[in-house]
Amino acid sequence: MGAETSYDMRPSLISWSGGKDSYLACKRAVDRGALPKVLLNVMNEHGDRSRSHGIPREVLAAQANCLRADIRFIESTWEAYEERFIEKLKQLRSEYDVTQAIYGDIDIQSHRDWEEKVSVAAGLQALLPIWQEGRLDLVKEMISVGIKPLIVSCQKSLADHLLGKVITAEMLPLFEELGIDACGENGEYHTLVIDGPLHHKTLEVTLGDRQDHGHYSFLNLSLKT
Repeated sequence: MGAETSYDMRPSLISWSGGKDSYLACKRAVDRGALPKVLLNVMNEHGDRSRSHGIPREVLAAQANCLRADIRFIESTWEAYEERFIEKLKQLRSEYDVTQAIYGDIDIQSHRDWEEKVSVAAGLQALLPIWQEGRLDLVKEMISVGIKPLIVSCQKSLADHLLGKVITAEMLPLFEELGIDACGENGEYHTLVIDGPLHHKTLEVTLGDRQDHGHYSFLNLSLKT
């Protein structure tokens, strides 16, 4: 399953965080023939920020516009996450006639198991285009193809080093020096892609102040006017 499966011009839903992994997974799927029809993002229960990355709804909507893509949102608590996700997958399968769901997970088996579970429950096939590839190799590929991931949240201890920076080849030695997984798979950081090969125009955002919540720091983002 995953990369070895044929994508063959099949209409697809993209599980979308707005960050680098879902972006690269979408690009890989497009390169293999998939037809992205709709992006799906899960917001917090207030509906104002994404549950995974803390990105404002209007910024994600503007990002989708830069990709000329439809985006749909779910508002959910962690407790209702699975139920709401399956419900939305079913709705979008019917509305967009999609047959497969694309996910950007790399190598955490429990995440893949969950994605396959909810996809099957909604009558879709789960595909993971970047599954079990080297994390550092994936980051290098993102950089080489022109994906520009802006670090929008990170562990508080790393905020002075990372927050508000775009990942470039020059940053990789810093990751190593700080003992950070290249892809941030241990929760070190999260990103928002502001430009890349799927963009038709750059996403213009204003970087606001930093907010700390527990052991994590978030960058307040707004759209440039």
